[in-house]
Amino acid sequence: MVQVRTLPEYNKDGPEGVKVWLQQLNPDLSASELERIVDAVTILHGAYQNEDTHEAVDPTLSALEVLHILSDLKLGTDALIAGLAHRAVHTKLIPLEAIAELFGDRVAGLLEGVERIAMFSAKRGKGGDPVLGQASAPNVNIRRMLIAIVDDVRVALIKLAERTVAMRELKYEAPEVQQSVAQEVFDVYAPLAHRLGIGHIKWELEDLSFRYTHKDAYHRIAKLLDGKRTERDGFITRVSSELTSALTDAGLSFDIAGRSKHIYSIWRKMQRKGIGFSQVYDIRAVRILVGSVKDCYHTLGIVHGMWRNIPNEFDDYIANPKENGYRSLHTAVIGPEGKILEVQIRTFDMHEEAELGVCAHWMYKGSDAVQQKPDTYEQKLSWLRQVLEWHEAVGDDTDLEDELSFESAQDRVYVFTPEGDVVSLTQGATPIDFAYHVHTEIGHRCRGAKVNGRIVPLTYVLATGDRVEILTGNEAKPRRDWLQAGAGFIHTSRAKASVRQWFRAQTRDDNIDAGRALVERECSRLALTSLDYTAIAQRLNHTSVEDMFAAVGAGDASAAQIFRAAQSLTGVSEAQPLHLNAPTSGDHAGTIDVDGVGNMLTKFARCCMPVPGDEIVGFITRSKGVSVHRKDCAKLLELQASEPERIISVAWGDAAAERFEADIGIEAYDRQGLLADVTSLMARAKVNVTAINTQSHRDDHTATMRLRVEVTTLEALADVLDRLARLDNVITARRIHD
Repeated sequence: MVQVRTLPEYNKDGPEGVKVWLQQLNPDLSASELERIVDAVTILHGAYQNEDTHEAVDPTLSALEVLHILSDLKLGTDALIAGLAHRAVHTKLIPLEAIAELFGDRVAGLLEGVERIAMFSAKRGKGGDPVLGQASAPNVNIRRMLIAIVDDVRVALIKLAERTVAMRELKYEAPEVQQSVAQEVFDVYAPLAHRLGIGHIKWELEDLSFRYTHKDAYHRIAKLLDGKRTERDGFITRVSSELTSALTDAGLSFDIAGRSKHIYSIWRKMQRKGIGFSQVYDIRAVRILVGSVKDCYHTLGIVHGMWRNIPNEFDDYIANPKENGYRSLHTAVIGPEGKILEVQIRTFDMHEEAELGVCAHWMYKGSDAVQQKPDTYEQKLSWLRQVLEWHEAVGDDTDLEDELSFESAQDRVYVFTPEGDVVSLTQGATPIDFAYHVHTEIGHRCRGAKVNGRIVPLTYVLATGDRVEILTGNEAKPRRDWLQAGAGFIHTSRAKASVRQWFRAQTRDDNIDAGRALVERECSRLALTSLDYTAIAQRLNHTSVEDMFAAVGAGDASAAQIFRAAQSLTGVSEAQPLHLNAPTSGDHAGTIDVDGVGNMLTKFARCCMPVPGDEIVGFITRSKGVSVHRKDCAKLLELQASEPERIISVAWGDAAAERFEADIGIEAYDRQGLLADVTSLMARAKVNVTAINTQSHRDDHTATMRLRVEVTTLEALADVLDRLARLDNVITARRIHD
């Protein structure tokens, strides 16, 4: 929510008014610190007054607002002065050299770091490069921003304060500027505030960004909140009274306050759960602060004794803190009047850390020398250094922005090493992701994994609380299969980059051989025997087939890309054939282009059932139009030998969105529930099965299955085969044809 301004007006109150305001804002400032800040305000006010500007907001007032935010963060005098002077330096009213002479090298150093971040948005609204945080922004700029933050976290905090003030004043800007700035703040600065654990800035930046990026939704929810405010306030007053009585009787020292739900978080919950405003129950919420961790759990017991708790709506972030260090107990109960109430319980120290994040561990004395609790500062910023470390090592900026995304910050799993250390990973992470997180060499040597003492496949998806042990070999040798899309071995960008780096370091001949073997194996599995590799290499901008195979072997290209290129090539016809619709009866609906023939029916041959991506040839039947075969179909070869005059050229038309039938053969060790697992997998993959046949072989305890499925592309078929191959007891899964 937007904060109410309580700032002095310099033109009216002068230096003395600013001094009084500073004393009220931060009583801990010494006399010398007060004088130093007031002198800075006076100098900067003079510079702003001489500036030829027609801005709607007094720049001195904006500078004092930045100072107000930084003062709450307890960053010390140097950071406060840097926040005051930021605008003067950014608009080149005062050069950095002059700042160093006026306020000292430490202030100038902080401002230099802030400017390294600020320059990335310099072209905003002027038709230049996209702003930082948008999809096409240069990732190298994000890296430089991170480097600036790692050098001194105050640089990030000053920038966050400046962006917060800019968002408060955004209403005076043109709509296109509002959109650009709001998107930048939402993409980069709100997630950065979250990562640093500064809750109140994160919430304000999210709400203000949401106000401009989704205006209608913002105002609709704000209006609904205002309409229920009186009812909600009365309910919270009653709840607070009952809690006060119960906690006092228990002899606890506590503080209770109502907690407002932020507009963006309401909207996000509505979107995520597909619910209406009336079903967002935690709009009614209270926060209880107590003296110790023991008191937190004691209070939780009292709350659950007063009101019935809602199953699956309890989170213990004290035992399992969030990735950014946030700790608290969250529970939802059916409170008075049968209304659902959210209760947050934490200690006073936890609350300070939730509001101030990394700043809660900084203490400044008169000289601005930094003191910090052991290891805490390093833990808070370790994610930044990790991102830098592996991106600098591989020279690959792919997915770097994902590391800053809000969703990435929220969706984590926490697993244990064999020694009991906690490792934070993104949801969906596998043992291989865990191995590369621990150390790149461990990842390279990974051969298997145990989870909770039991051997699991390397595609196993880790869950919070799992204890993971990596089984390693003597030789560093990752598998190229790990990089296959849909194979399920690797989930995190860090692990993918590390594997690619290893294969890039191998010899070109090794990569060519491995790439050729991988592509040929996939083609065999998909029953593709007539691909034109030379044409595909040209389509993928490789100078030769060997270059294409080398790229696949190094992990820079995938078999899926080759299939997509093959499919696009099969849709090209040099003769500009007529466009004909295929019949829509029991055969496939779609389009086939037939050279030189008009008004003719087409159907797909049941003997080979081609799908987009296959090379195809037509055969003119006596009564059913053109029968479309795969080019390597055995039946077609017989027809070519006996009746070559009836062979006709055909090509794929606009059939990308249509479905085509393909036969899949599965060999597996027989077990109970195998058929159920296969059909369930098809349902989850949203693949329609039109026929199925199974047979068990008691002599060797195996089973064979044949399924006819409907797919849209070769890539979709490859994904289905990958999923089937990962089922327990499945030996092979491949496309087949008679």
